[in-house]
Amino acid sequence: MQYSTDTIAAVATPNGSGGMAVIRISGPEAVSCSDQFFQPLRGKLPSQMEGYTCSYGYFINANHEILDDVVLTVFRNPHSYTGEDTVEISCHGGRYLSQKILRTVLTCSRVRLAEAGEFTKRAFLNGKLSLTQAEAVADLISASGENAVRYARTLRDGATFRKISAFSQVILETLSDLAVWADYPDEDIPNIDADTLGVKMQQLLSDMHQLMSSYDYGKILREGLHTVIAGKPNVGKSTLFNVLSGCERSIVTDIAGTTRDVVEEQIRLGDVILRLSDTAGVHHTADTVEKIGVERSLSSLAQADLILAVFDMSQPLSDEDRVLLDKLPAEKTILVYNKSDKSSAAFNQDFLLQFSPVDTVEISAKNQDNITELQNAVEHFAARHATPAEDGMIANERQRVCLENAISAVQEAADALAMGFALDAVTVSLDAAADALLQLTGERVTDKVVDTVFSRFCVGK
Repeated sequence: MQYSTDTIAAVATPNGSGGMAVIRISGPEAVSCSDQFFQPLRGKLPSQMEGYTCSYGYFINANHEILDDVVLTVFRNPHSYTGEDTVEISCHGGRYLSQKILRTVLTCSRVRLAEAGEFTKRAFLNGKLSLTQAEAVADLISASGENAVRYARTLRDGATFRKISAFSQVILETLSDLAVWADYPDEDIPNIDADTLGVKMQQLLSDMHQLMSSYDYGKILREGLHTVIAGKPNVGKSTLFNVLSGCERSIVTDIAGTTRDVVEEQIRLGDVILRLSDTAGVHHTADTVEKIGVERSLSSLAQADLILAVFDMSQPLSDEDRVLLDKLPAEKTILVYNKSDKSSAAFNQDFLLQFSPVDTVEISAKNQDNITELQNAVEHFAARHATPAEDGMIANERQRVCLENAISAVQEAADALAMGFALDAVTVSLDAAADALLQLTGERVTDKVVDTVFSRFCVGK
């Protein structure tokens, strides 16, 4: 991989008005460039400052006009975020002023505008972060809840890197033993015991599968739960959808079958993000358009992470309710008994409980009663998928594919041992597993992969 010698600069804070903006400069010319435009009120020029020190003064342009009074901070390599000499200029907030200061910085020779994620990319290239830690920076920026922040921070501190490194160490030690045994057959070296090696491979597979199981929760934190509100017509699905989304996205009437297609909205319920879908009521109909809506509703049940199945407490269960129950997977369904303010003795809860749902909640969507109880049920459901943050997490599709390839290769090695193949075949498979894990952490990775990872970052980070 090519290490850049350019000096880069960008506004590191979001565009818009605010109390403060930060312009970050990183690279070999960062300090000398700052000397040209920073006029300390008292004290030293940036080139005379030690790392981790600040100075107050004026930022001036090429015509020696004062653009703003600023605080300038110097970070000396390698003790900076990027591992390079870095200068951060804190000025008054506002897009116009920060962009004007940035344009002045870019007039310096060999200073260019940073690309998306280039500061963090340089931190990776300079050994300040592993690739999994760098990806966690993006997750931290985009975190949409307390749990997401906690996990992203733990990954940023290296939890996944340490876990993968432990897997790699087991494989590399095994490969070393196999290499010594193969290269020095005449020496007094103990034979490789296939049974012992097989036990080691099975334990490694178990540990790797356990880490892989964290991917589902990582996806929930990143993308939210794909949640479907299902039920027969006129049970209050659209009213519940509007209450949860905080606006009238679904049309609500007393006429059954008003919702004929899937309406979607992303909302936060407590600390959980839901990708919420209001579906057409599940019922028998001769209407062609309604029939398509019902088919789409049933199809969405199979794709959902969570189903809020709504039933009307003001009337007995109908055949349409029972048909819906037959379509629902109990392990991802919360039964929502709506219209609790009109509850009828004819409503058969005992029959519904035979279904063994994840949870049951009584609400009145119209009156917004007990919505907090529904929130608690959803949070408990999401928590079932949680793994300890300190154990690491497979946080994205790239990491999942790498670990999946490693697991497949270790399984091949275990199968070769079980079938009595020569140890050379085991070595080939374990080499492939080690390579996949090194790609995951970024210790052996192509420029294309690195560029893809950092392309989703924002400029300035």
